[in-house]
Amino acid sequence: MSPFLLTRTLPEDATDAALRADVLHGLTRTPKTLPPKWFYDARGSELFEEITRLPEYYPTRAEREILLARSTEIAAATGARTLVELGSGSSEKTRHLLDELPQLHTYVPVDVSESALTGAAEALLAERPSLNVHALIADFTHGLALPGTPGPRLIAFLGGTVGNLLPEERAEFLRSVRSMMDPGDALLLGTDLVKDENVLVRAYDDAAGVTAAFNKNVLSVIARELDADVDPDDFEHVALWDREQEWIEMRLRARSALTVKIPELDLVVPFEAGEEMRTEVSAKFRQEGVRTELAAAELELTNWWTDTEGRFALSLATAS
Repeated sequence: MSPFLLTRTLPEDATDAALRADVLHGLTRTPKTLPPKWFYDARGSELFEEITRLPEYYPTRAEREILLARSTEIAAATGARTLVELGSGSSEKTRHLLDELPQLHTYVPVDVSESALTGAAEALLAERPSLNVHALIADFTHGLALPGTPGPRLIAFLGGTVGNLLPEERAEFLRSVRSMMDPGDALLLGTDLVKDENVLVRAYDDAAGVTAAFNKNVLSVIARELDADVDPDDFEHVALWDREQEWIEMRLRARSALTVKIPELDLVVPFEAGEEMRTEVSAKFRQEGVRTELAAAELELTNWWTDTEGRFALSLATAS
């Protein structure tokens, strides 16, 4: 096997088509919504990296603490020869796992960004020339066919990104992961945990305004890619805690009545003064809730690790 393979499972124009479909659907419904995946152009990715270093934003540090402390246990529990990472991005956090998996044969990063995949693979192979990397350009939320690689496999979904999925979407996602798994395979899932409301809100509404800029970046993406007549300064960032659903919502609130024109979609979108558009849901979890959701997808929670402050969890699950 070549040290680096890249397989495209998405058409070349898939990203553009998905953006058009999401904007058309989201801006013509009530209330208006946009999916959080459109935050992440080059500028959005830079802003998110900045967010992870903010004092208010604990999840990245908490998850890294767990990986540093528990990767040896994770490796012993799984014996993985293939590591599959969903939404791999820069593969930065994965290095902690790679270093502790002595039998690892192949790393399979999965992402929609070809540039992110190739950049991460080049860096990893420079450090670990004996590692095989088979990258997939794919959208893991719409089903995924994994390449033929040695088992057992460890499928990692880190960063708490599962919380960006609504409950029915999470259920579908977990079922799709279960369908990829053979006997002996395992899922490593990162989940942010329910905690004090003030801590949660500050993590999504920092004093420096970095998260506000990140939130508004979705409008810059639409302006650039769809020639939308929209000014991010016409909206303000909102982050709030929904106690009933136990999730953070990020929204953009129109500062005044305005109209957004998107000629690429032949679409005119009116906003009333104060009208809010939801751009992200970030669900927070409890151990029993995670166990129940995994069980519904025929996955059994076998290990549960948190950081020392109990803010974030990594869970290991196998096919039940």
